[in-house]
Amino acid sequence: MKVQFHKDFHKRVGLLKPAQKQRLVKALQLFQNQPHHPSLRNHSLTGEWTGYRSISFGGDCRAHFELIDNNTVAFFVVCGTHSQLYK
Repeated sequence: MKVQFHKDFHKRVGLLKPAQKQRLVKALQLFQNQPHHPSLRNHSLTGEWTGYRSISFGGDCRAHFELIDNNTVAFFVVCGTHSQLYK
């Protein structure tokens, strides 16, 4: 799967701790080859995030994305801890 990133996603990545950044990079690499790998916990979201999906990249860290172009492109919009994303 092809991935693209919103400019705010890059800003959020800059706020992550080094270990979290490493886990995110590994998760995104895995996502490109196996988007539904069990370790990613890829799932659809509800509420204010309806229409988006989320993957896990360790602990309570998540990256939210939207599937576009007939589900061939994932557009990542935000990442962070569970408490940062769900206020």
